[in-house]
This record gives sequence, structure tokens and C-alpha cells, in this order.
Amino acid sequence: MTPSPLLRIDPKQLLLESFHAAVAAADPLKSLPRHLPTPPPGRTLVVGAGKAAASMALAVEQHWPVGAPLEGLVITRYGHGLPTRHIKVVEAGHPVPDSAGESAAKEIFRKIEGLALNDLLLVLVSGGGSALLALPAAGVAMDALRQTTKDLLRSGAPIQDMNTVRKHLSAIHGGRLAAACQAPVLALIISDVTGDDPTHIGSGPCAPDPTTYREALEILARYGVNSPASVKEHLERGALGEIPETPKPGDRIFARVENRVIATAGQSLQAASDFFGQQGVPAVIVGESVTGEAREVGKAQGALARRISQLGHPEKPPIALISGGECTVTVRGAGRGGRCTEFLLALGIELAELPNVQAIACDTDGIDGSEDNAGAVLLPDSLDRAAKLGLDAGRLLADNDSYSFFSKIGDLVVTGPTRTNVNDYRAILLT
Repeated sequence: MTPSPLLRIDPKQLLLESFHAAVAAADPLKSLPRHLPTPPPGRTLVVGAGKAAASMALAVEQHWPVGAPLEGLVITRYGHGLPTRHIKVVEAGHPVPDSAGESAAKEIFRKIEGLALNDLLLVLVSGGGSALLALPAAGVAMDALRQTTKDLLRSGAPIQDMNTVRKHLSAIHGGRLAAACQAPVLALIISDVTGDDPTHIGSGPCAPDPTTYREALEILARYGVNSPASVKEHLERGALGEIPETPKPGDRIFARVENRVIATAGQSLQAASDFFGQQGVPAVIVGESVTGEAREVGKAQGALARRISQLGHPEKPPIALISGGECTVTVRGAGRGGRCTEFLLALGIELAELPNVQAIACDTDGIDGSEDNAGAVLLPDSLDRAAKLGLDAGRLLADNDSYSFFSKIGDLVVTGPTRTNVNDYRAILLT
């Protein structure tokens, strides 16, 4: 593709570099050290879970005072580990929990039980922790939790609703991790959810939980999730008051707990906006917390881009339209793909025949859904190139097969694990 005379570099390269700027702004090795506490008189135990867990643990080790006691265990996704000296890193299943995560969560609980009042529990929380820190509540089998998680992932339920259910099927989420500790607790959190509320990030292991068993049952019914009998029985018993609720806002246990969000999508989007500005392209953040069906968001943002491209309203090209948040995909087809590629394919169909619009959509953790790509780029000739290969964009979108579309035209973005996670990054570039 020939660079536009209005741009200093090729549009595709510009979009890719803007994504890298967004990811760099959420790098734990840069963002975490300034939030580290002074070591306590006793021991410091580091625990945690999430896609950023290994890089967060490494950041703690690199900046912890020499000679101060430090030990711990964190859980991250398979392939996301890093070598550490004092904090053990365990890899486990995500987005569906597995026995490795369950065993590690049990070990974390055992370690916490040994802490005293003059010790410190430092908890590292990032997106993915809901599945990775997998300790089912008594009476709920791991197989039942796995099946419910799979069904929720396919249902189109937003992450907040998914986590309401998961907190009430867990022995460790929804504030229960903090409740199990008698030492002071500091949770350092990288947010991957809209609104940056700690109760929703990694299912809030150290945060008060305002949701209830009754709400969890209503969510399963709303999204048509026919969960296993042990799940239904557990939630129904909780709704009847036969099982204690998760710790609620105002509970005295949180007097010794601090939840501190250290990296957000908003910060990453601003970093991308600044990058575009440095390249001479004005940028507008059209939404930090965009939610909804990915294909519908693609259509809506496509309509805005078309209006700007054709009418110069409400802005004039060149301009970059940036957004973040977490869309959903209700899976009805048999194809492959995540919310980022589904957004892009719907956007491409909406923008067919416009010669001056290109876009990128990638998950900042490097994994779009459960695939091996972070996302993809959409170029002005993407649909034409696909058609020459016999690909029907509309049919592939209907089959939730956006991965195949971008894979076959060579426009996937593959980064490998970024070891951070501040949700999705989208940028539409009009030249």
C-alpha cells in the first residue's frame, strides 16, 4: 500500500505502532514499581493471578529492597510465564479453568494462613484472574465450573455478569482471598474491565462484592445457560441463605485492605492518541469503555467513519478514531475468531469501497478470544483481496469466522503474550 501524502509513514505501520504504544503504557515493569509499599516488619507474601501476573511479579522482585524478605506464588496463562527468583510462577488454564489453577489456588490459601499481623500480603491482580485463580466453592466440582465457564463465554454475557456468577461459585473470589488473611493486604491491579472497578477485575479477590447469589441465578437464566446440577444447587442454597454471602461493602475486614488500580485502558488510549499526534495525525478517543456486540459496534463506528470520510463531519480527515473497552460475541456459528476480528470484519463490510479508511483492533494481552492472534488490521483493499480468494465476508461474519477471513488474506496481528491486559484497543484511521 502507498503511504498517503498526509502521513509520515505507511498507514498500516502507523496503526501497528499505535497499538504498541498503547501496550507499552500498561507494561507492569514500568507502571508497578512506583506503587510498591515499604516492606513490613515481618514477611511479605506475594500472590496473584492474571495474564500480567508473571511480569508484575518480576517488577516486584526487581524493585524490592535488598535484604527484605520476599516470597510468593502467582498464576498466569500457559505460555505467559517468566523466570523469577523469589516468587514462584505457575501456568494454568485460561479462559477455562483447570486443575493446575486449582492446585495453585489451594497452595496460595495455605501460604496465606501462615501470615501474622506484622506481615504483608501483596496481591497482584490482572485480567484473566477469574479463570486462573480457580478454587471452586465446596460442593462445586471443577468439571461443573469448567462447563459453566464455557457456556458463559459463548453466551454473549458481559464480563461483569460473568464474574458475578464466578464469584458465587468460588472459594477465593469476591473478597474471600482478603477475608482469609489476618495481615494487612495491598492489591495492585491492572484493569481489563470497563469502569476499572476492582470488584470486577479478576473477579475481585480482595474487593467487596455488592452482588448476590440471587443475581447469579438470574444471569444464568437471562443468557440461557443450563448449568450443571451442582452449580444450580449451590447458587440456590446461597440465595436461600444456607451458604454465607461474599463479603459486602462496609464489611470490617476491608479496613485492613487496599485495592489500588495501577494501569487502565484510559491511560493506554491516551498514549496511543499522543503517538498519533506526534506523527501529525489528530486523534479523538471516541470511547474508553465501549461495550456491546462486537459486530454492532463495528457497524456503528463504521457509520461514523463513513460520515467523516464523505462529509467531513463532525471532524475532517486525516484523523484517528480510538476506542477501548470490551465487546462481546454471542457465538451462533461454527467459525473461529474473537471480538477484535469480529469487530473489524463488520467494520470492513460497513466501509466497503471507501478508499481512505483503515483500522486495527487488538486485545492488549496479545490474545483475541481463544485464538493465537492479538487481532488484525483492516485495509482499504481487504474485502477485494478476500473476494479474489473466494471468501464471502458476510457469510464468514454470520458464521463467527472472522479469524479465517483475516488469516487467509494475511492481515492477522500476532504478537505473542504481552504479559499485560487493559482490554481491547481499536483505531480507525481516515486519511
